[in-house]
Amino acid sequence: MKQLIQNTRTGKLSLKQVPEPSVKAGNILVQTRASLISAGTERMVVRFARKSLAKKAAERPDLVKKVLQKARKDGITATIQGVLAHLDSPLPLGYSASGDVVAVGAGLEGQFHVGQRVAVAGAGIATHAELNIIPANLAAEIPIDVPYEDACYATLSSIAMHTVRNLAPSLGDLVAVIGSGLLGQLIVNLLYLAGVRVMAIDYNVSRLELTKKLGAEETITLKKGSENLKSAVSNISNGRGMDGVIISAATETSEPFQIAGKIARDRARICLVGKTGTQIPYREFMQKELSLIVSRSYGPGRYDNDFENLGMKYPEGWIRWTETENLSECLRLMSPSLKKRLNVNALTSHTYDFDSAEKAYNLIVEGSEPHLGVVLTYKKNKLSHNLVFPRTKFKNTNGCVLGVIGAGSFAKSIILPRLSRINDIFLKTIATQSGASANKTGETYGFQRSTTNVDNVLKDPDINAILIATRHDTHADFTARALKAGKCVLVEKPLALNREEINKVIKARNTSAGFFQIGFNRRFAHLSEVIQCRLKKQNGIKFLLLRVNAGHIEADNWIHLAHEGGGRVLGEVCHFVDLARCLIASPIISVQANAAKVNEGGCDDLNVTLRFSDGSLATILYTGLGDNTYSKELIEIYSNESVICLDNFQTLTIIEKGKSRKPLKRAQNKGFDKSLQQFVNAVSNNLPAPIDETELIETSLATIAIMESLQSGDRVEIS
Repeated sequence: MKQLIQNTRTGKLSLKQVPEPSVKAGNILVQTRASLISAGTERMVVRFARKSLAKKAAERPDLVKKVLQKARKDGITATIQGVLAHLDSPLPLGYSASGDVVAVGAGLEGQFHVGQRVAVAGAGIATHAELNIIPANLAAEIPIDVPYEDACYATLSSIAMHTVRNLAPSLGDLVAVIGSGLLGQLIVNLLYLAGVRVMAIDYNVSRLELTKKLGAEETITLKKGSENLKSAVSNISNGRGMDGVIISAATETSEPFQIAGKIARDRARICLVGKTGTQIPYREFMQKELSLIVSRSYGPGRYDNDFENLGMKYPEGWIRWTETENLSECLRLMSPSLKKRLNVNALTSHTYDFDSAEKAYNLIVEGSEPHLGVVLTYKKNKLSHNLVFPRTKFKNTNGCVLGVIGAGSFAKSIILPRLSRINDIFLKTIATQSGASANKTGETYGFQRSTTNVDNVLKDPDINAILIATRHDTHADFTARALKAGKCVLVEKPLALNREEINKVIKARNTSAGFFQIGFNRRFAHLSEVIQCRLKKQNGIKFLLLRVNAGHIEADNWIHLAHEGGGRVLGEVCHFVDLARCLIASPIISVQANAAKVNEGGCDDLNVTLRFSDGSLATILYTGLGDNTYSKELIEIYSNESVICLDNFQTLTIIEKGKSRKPLKRAQNKGFDKSLQQFVNAVSNNLPAPIDETELIETSLATIAIMESLQSGDRVEIS
């Protein structure tokens, strides 16, 4: 299929052929018939992407600070790799479209049906593409008499509707709308339909003329030094001022707030939906006791992962107008059968065929001619979802022929660059949910094929090894399916989120010709191996302390979601359980864990005690409360009257017999290269798994036991 993609680093736009997406549970697959280019928002995105790296940094000092913190902690090389991987990610454009349902995901049977006409919403979801995967709560049915070209305005109309709801005007109220771009026009029209008297304010005369057709009672043309504004407001309001003001302008200055302060009546409400300067004229706002509201996109549910992506419903008695309901109501108001309707057709200044999308964006970004609503239309092509596995002859039939499922930022910045440099490997197929991501990643790292259907990886007879780098809730299922298909598997941690999933992997492994390895790289680090060699020569018990200054993760990050990420214990602490198991070289027999009070997000701050069969102990101190610039990982090992200290996989110090050896210093090396090379070697040469698989199961069970100990408050035996 075709999709409009922007290169985040260069800003270059291109209409690319990318793999078709596949429907998944809780989602519908929609064939696009029309999509709206929101001139203000998308112009800003495109112009930002086209700026040099220095200018991007100047506009986002917050991100520069994070980059510098990472560089101090993880080193320049790792930081540059991460930044470049992020900048190299394809950016699908668009967030407001309409089309036909062509497939319905599990759980939505009856709620949607094939052939149903729907309007769809969401940045990065309702994109300018021939096919889009849409979560249920970001889609609404189009009335029979509303054309696709009108319905594609539903998302932007929902933003306007939520803005009006936030202002909460009453019948007969006087409301000024500052800014008469696409969003301002929709706000004017909706206010008029709600029985509100509207004054539109702008510099653009032609756009103000259009607001009159959409219901504005009065228009004011701004001029530098003009005194007509205050008198016009006084005349229409009998000297009181406006009951409400909506700012939908886009400007770097704070002029809209200055205007709002002048024209608002005492204790009026001001609602901001545009992107402007925010220097507020304090005296006028204070003297009039004005209220300021910032309107958040489409309505309740926006930015709530549970609502948007998991289909959660809000109780109607408490939240009547969600983003889904706003979407539906805007579509109803577009019906030509209504005497007074939301007239979005009047806003369309240009219509382009999708094949000319780049030309449409050039018009918007360069401003070569006056424009307002720019609509892209799509031909109704027949789409195919057939699986085809062409046999391929490889130069080295004994090598590792790799398929990859998933390609997030970690995979693109750390794993794939290293895999692509290994000689004895052939990168066959990469599968991701996004066709744009699959296509870009495949091109960047030299995959023969890209796809959105994982069966193109799992069922390909040429592929003998699979890397699984998806989100955590899918790891066990994909690992089991790959093992059943006879493939060797490298799965990113964790292996599973519960005991049932581990049993599923064990069952698949018992009948598989392939092996599995988890992405526990730290045991392969050079300094880790130095420690392993030294400890093997010592007798007696060992005491380990592993302190992890993990850094804060925002509360709404998917890692914290129990059903998707499993939390940082399962997703990250598992690394240190594995490292402790490797260094002590004795089975873990029990786990005891305690957590600090959680104020937001998930369980980030805890201590874990692991007891080993040889009598050794390991304590893991894991926290997100520390300063990111401080050393991330510190490992101390006490054994045989000696102390071994490994600081951030850069400095190794050994103290024994009252003397401290000269510290062994290295560039930070966490073992990524060697762990991947070992996996490829094992696949290519039909060798055993690089890590004993029973040990990996033990480590995974011990990590799950941490969660069980936190839940019960008891020590948990490993069985």
